[in-house]
Amino acid sequence: MENEFELTYSEIESMIYEIRGKKVILDRNLARLYGVETKVLNQAVKRNSKRFPEDFMFQLTLEECLRSQIVTLNPERGKHLKYMPYAFTEQGVAMLSSVLRSETAIAINIRIMRTFVSVRQQIYSRQSISAELEAIRAKLLLLERNDEDNLEAINDLSEDVRREIDNIYQAIAALSAREPQPRPRKIGFKTGQ
Repeated sequence: MENEFELTYSEIESMIYEIRGKKVILDRNLARLYGVETKVLNQAVKRNSKRFPEDFMFQLTLEECLRSQIVTLNPERGKHLKYMPYAFTEQGVAMLSSVLRSETAIAINIRIMRTFVSVRQQIYSRQSISAELEAIRAKLLLLERNDEDNLEAINDLSEDVRREIDNIYQAIAALSAREPQPRPRKIGFKTGQ
């Protein structure tokens, strides 16, 4: 049963799309997971339409279908979509469990809900990592600025020290450049010795 969940989990995850800023699963994919025809699933939803407000389920527009790569045409039945697909949010999928009451529907619904939770955790994790990376970038920029300021201060200090050393060399050179003065004569009496 665990391996079956893993396979189903990855299949389910690949069926979750972002449309209109919401994570959704299309009606045809849900029907496939529940083992029913899309038509049967949509009929059950329409019979219980009060349970599916706009934030639980919405129908895609023709523009959304044409713009996305998630809706493909069926070559056996024709070139155009007859009905625009429905997209179910996480809450809509949860509501399906009250509409489709078979054991298979309940088991699949639990797997789908776990998958939505996992996807949401992955998104939060990525956002958290992005925030941490941004904080690290900001600290690095601050350190770089501090390093530049420190280097500038060191350069200023080095320039001052260089000037002082130059002054010392000039003073030594000036002292070395003086002509030696003759030795003064000794004062006093000379004795014969």
